[in-house]
Amino acid sequence: MGAAPAGGAQSSIALAPGVTYRQYDIPGAHGPAHAHVVTVDLRNSHVRLGLLYPQAVAAREPVSRLADAEGAVAGVNGDFFDITETQHPGVEATGSTDGPAIAHGHVLKAAVPDGQRFGPALPPGTSTRDVIGVGVDRRARLDAMALTGSVRTPAGRLPLGGLNQYALPVDSIGAFTSDWGGVSRVRATCGTDTDRAAPCSTDTYEVTVRGGRVVAASDTPGSGVIAAGSTVLVGREAGARRLRKLFEGEPVRVTHGLVAARSRIPYSFALGGYPVLRGGEPLSGLDDTTAAVRTAVGIADGGKRVFLFALDGAPAYRKGLTIAEVAAAMRSLGSVDAFSLDGGGSSTLVTRAPGTGAVTVRNHPSGGVERPVPDGVGVFRRP
Repeated sequence: MGAAPAGGAQSSIALAPGVTYRQYDIPGAHGPAHAHVVTVDLRNSHVRLGLLYPQAVAAREPVSRLADAEGAVAGVNGDFFDITETQHPGVEATGSTDGPAIAHGHVLKAAVPDGQRFGPALPPGTSTRDVIGVGVDRRARLDAMALTGSVRTPAGRLPLGGLNQYALPVDSIGAFTSDWGGVSRVRATCGTDTDRAAPCSTDTYEVTVRGGRVVAASDTPGSGVIAAGSTVLVGREAGARRLRKLFEGEPVRVTHGLVAARSRIPYSFALGGYPVLRGGEPLSGLDDTTAAVRTAVGIADGGKRVFLFALDGAPAYRKGLTIAEVAAAMRSLGSVDAFSLDGGGSSTLVTRAPGTGAVTVRNHPSGGVERPVPDGVGVFRRP
């Protein structure tokens, strides 16, 4: 174990084999903060980590509901997400996350361009492709994941620029599958690679592929649930012009996946955010002035021990911590690597006491009630 955190930690409460919960105070530059921490020992074969999500990329539910639906013994909220579209009147916010996501080894989505992300400014050297995840070797690690894929047509292969993401790169083609949900796909053609608030593209095209052939086309991105086995291709600018060359009945094959930058071990689950601690040292350029309620995940013991960390949003603690202070707090827990997740009104940590039904929200959400979120990190008891 790492050194005892400042503020005098309370005794740990056992939630399941290898899973404990505790809370403690942290003195911050802007006032006291109160932390809630779940420690997970992945060396115990009876526990695992996984992605909490509402079975659709473009959907949101409170963490407590996600945890109850999947039987998790604990969980925290996850990645930053597209919560509002005030800069694009009439365009529906998708609720989809900024970064990549993998659940049960299945790739759900890729990352939006850095300039399109909804979250706060990224620390130098990080991007929307950064993830925290657990490999099939049951070790947690930090990584970065880039989209790989193509659209194969009789005329040649077209590069794939997006997968189930709320913002596509300019001139690209994005694929949407049944994992997306029923939310409108218009937002994917708004903004630019460097300006989230730029107008929506007026040059778009959408093609539906089913059974390996084009079955429908439209000049504007649509909405509604995508049937299993179907893929909707959305193009903007040059991508739209390429899709317009396809005709109904033409054979088309779409392939996609995520390529990890640092590990060859396949991931069982992963989600986005950004690193704040690597190799026991905080990243350079971390903000040390803006305090807020925050959520983070820490990794220790070569990826075999994980800390789920969320600050309390009660009035007495609502000023929270700066990102630099979060990195220090994660290191004081014993983390060698740490990763920041969405904060503010999204910060939520839940636990399920042994033998009880519903989970309990341990921290006080800063908005007074739980905010629906698109994903989170869940802790599960294995048979």
